[in-house]
Amino acid sequence: MRAACHSIAKGGNLLGFFAKVLLCCPLLLVGCASNREPATRASFPSGNVAEQSGQYGDDVSYWDDHGPGGKPRIVIDLGEQRAYFYRGNEMVGVSVVSTGREGYNTPPGDFSVVEKDPTHVSSIYGDYVDRSGQVVMENVDATKDSRPRGTVFRGAPMPYFLRIRGGIGMHAGYLPGYPASHGCIRLPKYMAIRFFQNAAVGTPVVIRQEPPQEYGSNPVGDEGYQSLTSLIER
Repeated sequence: MRAACHSIAKGGNLLGFFAKVLLCCPLLLVGCASNREPATRASFPSGNVAEQSGQYGDDVSYWDDHGPGGKPRIVIDLGEQRAYFYRGNEMVGVSVVSTGREGYNTPPGDFSVVEKDPTHVSSIYGDYVDRSGQVVMENVDATKDSRPRGTVFRGAPMPYFLRIRGGIGMHAGYLPGYPASHGCIRLPKYMAIRFFQNAAVGTPVVIRQEPPQEYGSNPVGDEGYQSLTSLIER
């Protein structure tokens, strides 16, 4: 009888132990959840924040415009691979850029914005696609590459396009960390939008050539603009 009572007491202790463990589990789970990494966002000076997906290595770009000021102007430094937006003598924005690669160098000089097109598409560079939209030949030059039978040309998208000379302009695109375009000036989408919104037709654009810098390898871009068709422009 005494042995039976001892077994019951022992069993009761075990039940109490497991009950305590079950009560502690939710607390352990809450603790684990609180240690998870939050969704990342790229932060900029003066509290400006641009929503980003993924890591792009851009710790340079920012926009800090306090409203109406002097006349806007844009300065693009080919050596630094930077674009600067001014209101009068006050710099209100800086962006990393990717300008023309060797053989397609972005020309230095004094220009101005002559056209704005938020949904610009290249008429020369892009892909040949079939009737279903599948890419048959990618990264083509429509003036040089023969079009396969049964395909059509689909131009590369160049959103928030600010034309400054002929086929050269500023627009959103992929930035590999060095000059890589066909002559245009690529910006991250979040900065291309800022420049597009604040630069009217007629805004002066100065492109200056400084000694080349050692470029990093971290790409900068936006989701939707990292395909091959976004690496090219007109």
